[in-house]
Amino acid sequence: MKESIVRVYSKFNSELKLKGFKAFQIDDDTSDTREYSRKEFYKICLTTGKSKIHYSDKSYEQESTILFFGNPHIPYSWQTISTTYVGYTILFSEEFFKNSERLESLQRSSFFKIGGTPVLKITEGQRTFLNTIFQKMISEQESSYVFKDELIRNYISLIIHESLKMEPSENYEQTKNASSRLSSVFLELLERQFPIETTSNPLQLRTALQYAQYLNVHTNYLNRVVKEVTGKSTTSHITERIITEAKALLLHTDWSISEVAFALGFEYPTYFNNFFKKITGTNPKAFRLNEV
Repeated sequence: MKESIVRVYSKFNSELKLKGFKAFQIDDDTSDTREYSRKEFYKICLTTGKSKIHYSDKSYEQESTILFFGNPHIPYSWQTISTTYVGYTILFSEEFFKNSERLESLQRSSFFKIGGTPVLKITEGQRTFLNTIFQKMISEQESSYVFKDELIRNYISLIIHESLKMEPSENYEQTKNASSRLSSVFLELLERQFPIETTSNPLQLRTALQYAQYLNVHTNYLNRVVKEVTGKSTTSHITERIITEAKALLLHTDWSISEVAFALGFEYPTYFNNFFKKITGTNPKAFRLNEV
């Protein structure tokens, strides 16, 4: 039986990597916890049941119907609490959207960003409508229609746009001028530094000066632009993102405090301890013990 399950899972992964997408139905999933790690694919999941999702340094416990957006660059784990758990999932790669105008809007969507909205509560009417879209994707992926890939991209875009209509308008991201574009490039570059997956590949860009040099602009200009657009300095953004990653590593890995410090680019653990305590009001060890 175990070998049969392994073969089925191996075939599923092979098909997913070959096609770049896979839609499927979830039915009567037993209680389980998926590993907190970076995934290979974007994920949109419509589920009804009790679950607990650990996403970056935040946790979401849900009992109703939700729509979840998973980013392959942001580590998360999913604990299924209900013994009966139903819904639909679509997994797709960045490559699947390559050379498509939708890729940029996908990457800029607040659903797939740190600090965005990875979980949306869904009403019964919305669930019925979204069920239909997922069912069409499942049906279409098995068809011989020549343009089925493009059709499935359209379905994914439709889900995202329907979700945007449910999202508060203040979360929409708009890029209108050169300052906004530079700010967006900085924020995207910052996000690309994470997650930290191994202690052997530590964080490289840690200061406003390093980011400015990478972007080939003066530090003062970058800081002025970022603050004008976002209301926060480049240093504040960098600090907040490092703290977010530090919390995630402390909560969801078994790395020692020293390993976390070195992974985040701190030369000595004491520097990391002082940095963490200054921002959070507690030291890394106490944070880990109190949150676990």
